[in-house]
Amino acid sequence: MKKKLLILIVAFNHEKFIHKVLDRINENLTNIYDVEILINDDSSSDKTVKVAKEYIENSKKKFKYTILSNPINQGYGGNQKIGFLYAIKNNFDYVALVHGDGQYAPECLELLVSPFLDDNIDAVFGSRMINKNGAIRGGMPLYKFIGNKILTYYQNKLFNKDFTEFHSGYRIYRVNSLKKIPYELNNNDHSFDNEIILQFLLAELNIKELPIPTYYGEEISYVNGMKYALQVFIANLKAKIQPYGIFYDRKYDCKNDKEKKYVLKDQFDSPHSRVLKNIEPNSRVLDIGCNDLSLSKILKKNKNCYVIAVDKEEKTNDVNEIDEYINFDLDNGPPDLDYSKIKYILLLDVIEHLKSPEQFLIKLKKKIDKHPNINVIMSTPNIGFILIRLMLLLGSFNYGKNGILDKTHTRLFTFSSFKNLLIQNGFKITEISGIPAPLPLVTGNNLLGKSLIKINQFFIFIRKTLFSYQIYSIVYPVTSIELLLEQAETNADQKK
Repeated sequence: MKKKLLILIVAFNHEKFIHKVLDRINENLTNIYDVEILINDDSSSDKTVKVAKEYIENSKKKFKYTILSNPINQGYGGNQKIGFLYAIKNNFDYVALVHGDGQYAPECLELLVSPFLDDNIDAVFGSRMINKNGAIRGGMPLYKFIGNKILTYYQNKLFNKDFTEFHSGYRIYRVNSLKKIPYELNNNDHSFDNEIILQFLLAELNIKELPIPTYYGEEISYVNGMKYALQVFIANLKAKIQPYGIFYDRKYDCKNDKEKKYVLKDQFDSPHSRVLKNIEPNSRVLDIGCNDLSLSKILKKNKNCYVIAVDKEEKTNDVNEIDEYINFDLDNGPPDLDYSKIKYILLLDVIEHLKSPEQFLIKLKKKIDKHPNINVIMSTPNIGFILIRLMLLLGSFNYGKNGILDKTHTRLFTFSSFKNLLIQNGFKITEISGIPAPLPLVTGNNLLGKSLIKINQFFIFIRKTLFSYQIYSIVYPVTSIELLLEQAETNADQKK
């Protein structure tokens, strides 16, 4: 059975060009694919629809034709959304995007569809930049050529890719791959093409480039170059940063929750690196909320600590690399065990996930009340971080999959509210300091990443409540009134 190919022609005021575009589509495609040509007119004010209908009535080609006409202009991106939904609903295998002004050669369709014989290919993009100087010879204005090169270089660096062009509008998508991304959330203007690339990259879908000729003629450009460049710059930065919890935009939430991996941040200033620096070798450590045991295993291996790890999920892997593992729901409080020999209790990014942090700390305090030498090391996100404040100023406060506004967080803390939580529940603070944003996760742990950490640390020194991404504290239990009463009674009996 032939694969189904939809050729989506997005048209807006293209009466001068539409018949030529249709005429240039090679009928040989019908020998390989079950082809339908969809002309989606975006509420044109000229005779685009009429010219297209006249061409179809007189055409002797074997193609099936469909014409849609939006009653209200949807924009370049909005027009694609309608076409993609049409492809999904009608069970097409591939959808090819063709511009109604003829800027991208319809003769290349057969070449561009061919890579889909490989089931691992999710999209094929035609690139005008593969052939050296081909874009300039084809009439691409110099300012567009330079802008294209600069933006493509920027995007390649951000996502560690080597595409020759991010800004071609000649694309063919596997329809099943389109179903995996929220393309319907993208902008309706020309930035749609950039955003859908980002979604493919974030979803780890495979894109292949093939060379296409460049043609600039009488077509009318509706793209505002400076606005488009700014949109590209901002969108790519947001998409790159989002997995690290600094920003969140649902359109870039393209990976399944099951794919979310715990990241140990031990190579730069973070709660993990500070714990590894501060904990004394050969200590007994209780790692509450140990996640994937990454930190616990390092403490065991590198510092010869006796490690007891606690988490609510059952674990079968790696538990033999630590001393004890306890499967326990922390919303019921700390687990019952012998706290007398424990030197450190770790609560790294745990307290904000609990239903009642106060009740947890009250129960923890009771268990360690008679052991004032225990150091409790805690960290939590700082809701007063400057980016969160700026987002609030702009009216944005959206939860995401991780970061400060992780949707699994039940509580949010500033330095002041976190201090009050600790003091009011019976703990003495020996250290409370700021942690910089995990920028090396974005840039890599290289010179740039290290420099950004240093800059963030400097601003934390100036004002930690504003520039700290996380709050880091070391506390110990203050002797309770109950214990003081018990000690007073015992001491009185001894004096008698």
